[in-house]
Amino acid sequence: MDRFEGRCWLDWWANSSTLFDSVEVTAVITASDAGWEAYGRLVNDSNEDRDDFAFLCDLDPVFTLRFEDASTIDVTVHPTDDHRRITLTE
Repeated sequence: MDRFEGRCWLDWWANSSTLFDSVEVTAVITASDAGWEAYGRLVNDSNEDRDDFAFLCDLDPVFTLRFEDASTIDVTVHPTDDHRRITLTE
């Protein structure tokens, strides 16, 4: 994969069996010499959704990035100051 652009979900798990919340995002992931680079934004941009997302990021910024085909990868979310845009690292 050289590039992925589309919708996916950031799942925040309270423990191995309890999905606490899922946030839909649009993401762009590109291959690079160092592995990959990824950035995106929240699909639903209401103040309440941003506040909920900020709360989860403050608790633990590690989410499971889930694609439409149900494949997943664990990522660390690095939000901008307003929590509208994000970058992701593995």
